Amino acid sequence: MNGNTKKRILVVDDEADVRNFLKAALIEADFEVITAEDGNIALEEVKKQLPDLISLDLVMPKKSGAKFYHELTKKKEWSKIPIIIVTGHARDDLGKADLKELTMSGPGVYLEKPVKPNNYIAAIKGILKMEVTEEEKQSAETVNLQNDLKNIIDSADSDTLKKLKEILNKKN
Repeated sequence: MNGNTKKRILVVDDEADVRNFLKAALIEADFEVITAEDGNIALEEVKKQLPDLISLDLVMPKKSGAKFYHELTKKKEWSKIPIIIVTGHARDDLGKADLKELTMSGPGVYLEKPVKPNNYIAAIKGILKMEVTEEEKQSAETVNLQNDLKNIIDSADSDTLKKLKEILNKKN
């Protein structure tokens, strides 16, 4: 990374395969990575050394992503750590309420599992205001547009959804 210190990312996810997948993508992109399997372990890692960014799952045993986030906001130094939410529960009863709360009150950036490595890295680089390639820039823009559209769709009434479906079907 051009002689700069590597950015340190804390990946918090209860699923080992997801943690390892995200870790591999980050290492490939030249980040330093630490992992935690729940919010309690993540808090211990934050206490040891502040990460530059936290990649956070929402639904986890012991301490959920939402509870972990609320713990972070209690300390001024910790509350400044940028967060990207990576969840498979954005649309179901397990995570929908937490995601809505967190995207409104704090980290507004989220990705839904399964995550594409390019989109993940582009989103993280965007949050950290790091230099990105043109391809990464396009990936980040796509992620932002997808998130915006998902939020619009979630709050749309039935008539609007029908019209949107018609428009999209005509494009295909």
